[in-house]
Amino acid sequence: MAVKTSGEKKKPTISYWSKDKIECPVCKKAFQKEIMMSGNGRMIAGGLSDELHRTYEPSAKFGRIYPLIYEIGICPNCLSAFFWSDFKEIKKDEVKDKLLEHMDKRKAAVETVFPYFNLKRNRTLYDGVAMYYMALLCYEDVDADMIPTMKKGIICLRLAWLCDEMNQRCYDHNFDYIAQVFYRKALFFYQQALIYEQNRVEKSSSLNNFGPDIDKNYGWDGVVYLTGLLEYKYGQQEDQQLRLKKLSESKTAIARIFGLGKSSKNKPGPLLEHARNFYDMLTKILKDDDL
Repeated sequence: MAVKTSGEKKKPTISYWSKDKIECPVCKKAFQKEIMMSGNGRMIAGGLSDELHRTYEPSAKFGRIYPLIYEIGICPNCLSAFFWSDFKEIKKDEVKDKLLEHMDKRKAAVETVFPYFNLKRNRTLYDGVAMYYMALLCYEDVDADMIPTMKKGIICLRLAWLCDEMNQRCYDHNFDYIAQVFYRKALFFYQQALIYEQNRVEKSSSLNNFGPDIDKNYGWDGVVYLTGLLEYKYGQQEDQQLRLKKLSESKTAIARIFGLGKSSKNKPGPLLEHARNFYDMLTKILKDDDL
């Protein structure tokens, strides 16, 4: 065991383990929850991207932190991973059976992309990304009453952001490529959530918090806006006529947000600002193409 010398500085604490354990609803094993501490200058809010992603500036004491990675819980025994609030929602035996049955498959899939994740330490950015990917696979096994499609969209968008962070920290390891894959998956799930909402397959609009980040809930209007933005930034470009048709539909949807926003004091200002900028961009694109 290494002996700590008097000259060594104590590493600043970013998170702690809760005293009360959580019982995994799938395997019935208890495990501790890791909670991020937020005071004393740990979280220095930076800018808000057009994807409604809040960045945080590194501090002199704590360095760079990633609040997103603490939003997912994972049972170290059966590798069932969900948003923390969803652990108490896993009640059906058939869902539990599927999660247990697919445990090894999930583990192999995650290790293929993130082979060095570790659940026995305070989570790192790398561990957090792996946990989100594990959660994405777990939501494949739950029923529609848990609104999995919208949650998978949010998870994929966050995975893309976190992989972009990984690429900045660890360049030339293909994390930029992985981020693009998750952006496209996010687009698919956001589009499916809108379709399922319209067809009453899943009550996507009843979700308590749409994020997409943890600092603010931008609601269903945020979902509509992001679906259009993701289509513009990460949608297919082989069929140009189809692309322009979808962008035109996005412009119409964004216009509805403006109409609601002008008469509602509850609309988040940053969303309206980004939506207006996006609307103006779409107007120019479609005008240039005579649509």
